[in-house]
Amino acid sequence: MKTIYFDIYENLRDRIEAGEFAYQSLIPSETMLAREYQCSHNTLRKALEVLKLHGYVQPIQGKGVRVIWQPDRQARFVLGDIESFREAAERNGIEASTKVRSFETITADDAVASLTGFRTGDLLYHVERIRFLDGKALIYDINYFLASAVPGLSPAIVESSIYDYLEGVLGVRITTSKRSIGVEHVTNADRDALDLLDYTMVAVVTNHTFNDDGIMFETTFSRHRPDYFTFHDTAVRGY
Repeated sequence: MKTIYFDIYENLRDRIEAGEFAYQSLIPSETMLAREYQCSHNTLRKALEVLKLHGYVQPIQGKGVRVIWQPDRQARFVLGDIESFREAAERNGIEASTKVRSFETITADDAVASLTGFRTGDLLYHVERIRFLDGKALIYDINYFLASAVPGLSPAIVESSIYDYLEGVLGVRITTSKRSIGVEHVTNADRDALDLLDYTMVAVVTNHTFNDDGIMFETTFSRHRPDYFTFHDTAVRGY
């Protein structure tokens, strides 16, 4: 379940990406936006702070909040916040679908525990999915979910949206994801799953995702064909 300020952040982000608020322009004043979203000034400030942290806006003392985001015209699939594959595809304007390659319940042995960060003996859902973008198999997801945190998970839910199930049905709040990105040689499994053409390397995004109780419920390894992968981050210099 998302908080109000994050919903406002997502809406403002989408409006910026759609060009409603142009690069280098000032967005409407805090008072006007608070009135538009029917929220408190404190809630709106939280939304603007998230926009700032993600590189969409920059507050200018005495002037307002300026848009500093520009589209990456070469990027095809830009990785963003904690979001489902469907949400990411919609934000990128790409037609997407998912095929479940395997779905099983396992007990984590020492090797799986070391790989995923779960504990030895934890009951896990082990899921493999192929993600199609514009009809091409471009992302190979290998997921491990803590069964006690995602009760009732099924192949049908996995093919649709696990995050929709978590938030909409189970009422789970997804709060934090520790993310790392690397490059690895293509494996035989990658060759079987993806339309790799002559690529010999894949971009690999590892996510460890936590709910609002601080429990890690997901470890995912997403293997991307490199020409359809971009990751954006914003760094702020402290003074």
